[in-house]
Amino acid sequence: MGNDAEIIRHVTSANIACGVHASDPSVMRRTVELCRQYGVMAGAHPGYPDLQGFGRRHMDMQGGEVADWVVYQVGALAGFTSRAGVSLQHVKLHGALYNRVSGEENVFLQIVDAVRKAFGDLVFITLASPASAELKERCRSLGVRVALEAFPDRAYTDDGTLMPRGRDGAVMSDAEEIARRAVAMVRDGCVESVNGRRIELEIDTLCVHGDNRESIAASPLIREHAAREGMAVKPLYSFV
Repeated sequence: MGNDAEIIRHVTSANIACGVHASDPSVMRRTVELCRQYGVMAGAHPGYPDLQGFGRRHMDMQGGEVADWVVYQVGALAGFTSRAGVSLQHVKLHGALYNRVSGEENVFLQIVDAVRKAFGDLVFITLASPASAELKERCRSLGVRVALEAFPDRAYTDDGTLMPRGRDGAVMSDAEEIARRAVAMVRDGCVESVNGRRIELEIDTLCVHGDNRESIAASPLIREHAAREGMAVKPLYSFV
């Protein structure tokens, strides 16, 4: 669905679907090999078992069951990273599951605990929100590394959540605008909602989507804009 080979040349970390909401073993292997080729850090991108809905539909699953599905998917990708001699850097949940844990800290922590017991000290990516800085500090006190993420190619609601994809304007369609928003988010420590509200956030990492043509076009522009601002673009493990 996306264009991994094009976008991966411009990012420092890749979120790789693990065959449950998208992808398959051969695509996983090829994507890990692209990470090795371009020096990009690999991360697991597990979601709900929902191929038909691309993992973007809520599923009524308890926290323990969700954690099992996440461990299962991270383990699948870990096999390919080990085979390619690539380090597994992080875990970022996908779609409806990602949105769910941004509001259910107990489920997020269940997943973190299960993944750490299985795979050790990985970075966990979650949505930057008005409340997530406190979550990050609590996790840090437990020895858990958390990176807070913002989306320059997505519109935000007034409460700091992502606008649902089904609404007009939810996904940005101008590469220059995406690049400008990316740099502004990091420089100013905030995002602007669709109604012009300034939402202050702690932001560690930015996400661009390989299935959005404009996001792919924006990726090299983000690096250009960042360089003009004196910003260094680094992988998560180097600073989280």
